[in-house]
Amino acid sequence: MRAEIIAEIERILPEKQILRQEPMKLHTTFRAGGRAELFLEIKTDYELQKLLTFFQESGTKYFVVGNGSNLLVSDNGYDGAILHIAEGFDNIAVADEKIIVGAGALLSRTASAALEHSLTGLEFASGIPGSVGGGAVMNAGAYEGEMSQVISRVKGITPDGGRVEYSNQELDFGYRKSLLKREKIVVTEVEFQLAGGIRKEISAKMADFAERRRVKQPLEYPSAGSTFKRPEGYFAGKLIMDAGMRGYCVGGAQVSEKHCGFIINKGGATAADIRQLMKEVQNRVKEQFGVELEPEVIYLGEE
Repeated sequence: MRAEIIAEIERILPEKQILRQEPMKLHTTFRAGGRAELFLEIKTDYELQKLLTFFQESGTKYFVVGNGSNLLVSDNGYDGAILHIAEGFDNIAVADEKIIVGAGALLSRTASAALEHSLTGLEFASGIPGSVGGGAVMNAGAYEGEMSQVISRVKGITPDGGRVEYSNQELDFGYRKSLLKREKIVVTEVEFQLAGGIRKEISAKMADFAERRRVKQPLEYPSAGSTFKRPEGYFAGKLIMDAGMRGYCVGGAQVSEKHCGFIINKGGATAADIRQLMKEVQNRVKEQFGVELEPEVIYLGEE
């Protein structure tokens, strides 16, 4: 990265928030991948706005991450800036039946706050490992619940540094997509509209979902959750199982024996192992069933 670009970043951020050659395996749930040239800890709206404006004007390559739960970074690393939305964006405030949450807060922590205040609607999110901002962008969901059902308002910053605010209706939610994803909006705050409930019932529902996950999902291994989107009319995990891929390995990467919709890091997997295994699964399912599996996982960097 050019010296003048780094110098401008240093004018915007304190030195302690600028990490160089940071291993991305420390910041993704796959626990694999190479180094980011720059890893920037963003703590305020002002810092984010200034950086996005500068990156747009200078043509600097960047990528925004929260908890890294849907991300695979190349073993060769990423020759740009990673903007990490976490500390400083993790506030949670409850007002009546609304919860206003910073984009860096974890979905699981937000669901716990809803439980604490006897608010129902976010039970489905209690076991999702992502951040609120990332969950809003991709309309994360589980157990027939989706972010689109509970989000009332989102604040964010556009790639050119403009501040925006959208209502639920304006967000154009679909299956694992939204206007936020399409327009590359960096989410800063999400407002949830929930409903009053009975705390014991909310807790029981969350416990039921947690038990289902424990029984059916390989939570003991690093992964990105469901590796592929659900094809219309099918279930990705069943297609993969029926294609004979259960337990199939490439290096340290494996199609989970517990749930074939998950590719896991069985131990020492490289990003190349995971990526190759994803391709082999896609090819096998296409050959046998004529179905194209589309990854949920975002791949960052060069092969």
